[in-house]
Amino acid sequence: MFLTDLESMAILKQGQSRSINWENRKGEKGRGGMASGPLGPSRKGSPCIPLIKAGETVTLAEIEGPAVIQHIWMTVTGQVSPANRYILRDLVLRMYWEEEDAPSVESPLGDFFCCGFGVACQVNSLPVAVNPTRGFNCYFPMPFRKKARITLENQCDEDIPAFFYQIDYCLKPSMPEDCGYFHALWRRERITEKKRDYVILDHVKGRGQYVGTYLALTALERYWYGEGEIKFYLDGDREYPTICGTGTEDYFGGAWSFATQENGRTVENTYCTPFLGYPYYSVRDTEIHNDYHTDDQLPQRGFYRWHIMDPVLFQQDLRVTIQQIGVSHGGLFERQDDVASVAYWYQTEPHEPFGPLMERKDRWPR
Repeated sequence: MFLTDLESMAILKQGQSRSINWENRKGEKGRGGMASGPLGPSRKGSPCIPLIKAGETVTLAEIEGPAVIQHIWMTVTGQVSPANRYILRDLVLRMYWEEEDAPSVESPLGDFFCCGFGVACQVNSLPVAVNPTRGFNCYFPMPFRKKARITLENQCDEDIPAFFYQIDYCLKPSMPEDCGYFHALWRRERITEKKRDYVILDHVKGRGQYVGTYLALTALERYWYGEGEIKFYLDGDREYPTICGTGTEDYFGGAWSFATQENGRTVENTYCTPFLGYPYYSVRDTEIHNDYHTDDQLPQRGFYRWHIMDPVLFQQDLRVTIQQIGVSHGGLFERQDDVASVAYWYQTEPHEPFGPLMERKDRWPR
């Protein structure tokens, strides 16, 4: 599933390549680029969804299988007005496999692509890439046997113009029996509880493998925030997990608080690598200017970790948590912060339905 060696490109594969966008909505063979535009027939006639109305859910793709979605690209405006500047958290992406009623993927659009806080940032990793300007790409393979459906809901109270997208997939003769279904789930606690671990994922039943975490952390307290350990409770674990890490920055591949010294100040360094990254850090509101208040904001940090080379396997059930522990001049202490996350995993179906999605304005960053 996750071939990374270049030699594999020489192996001829079975299948038929197809692509869906607004112009060829069913991915039909020989029917791409047929719409007419100002330059005439087949000259960029219908490149995007012109308008997604407030409250509207649009179907981006319905695909008959067996097939595997190989690449998704999307882009949209960052704001429609000063009052509605968190479009990346107002738009909700959902994916459904086979004939299921409950989605297997549910996340605000930006967070799914490792851009929390309603703000886009550049991400350079193997399965997720975000390029200038708001070019969102996903390469997680998404296999299915009979049917796939992808939708986008506009929960903003204003219409959103010009949504561009392309979904590239391959029709297959069949799917392996042991092929799992892709899942992703967004969560947030606006204020975590002291001494209670933040839950990234729970209520997962069946066989599968956990393949990634995105974490959007808003610090509500001073000092270093990243001593919390991530825990994986596998196959009946209750009080103690089978896998427990050594700290937040350790889990995301860094060390010693990502820090270097510059002109007598401690500075955190952001980075992107194929499997681990810290692409976003901000203490300034860059999205709006006001003559009556400064652009100061609470520190915001975004991290990703892909378990592509080291998937966390489970046979019966899975629960994933992370502690909120910091350290100051007085030693370790229990913290309360604002934490959001996206969990990414594959599993057998059916899956346990997700809980209700947080209300739109409660999803907005502080």
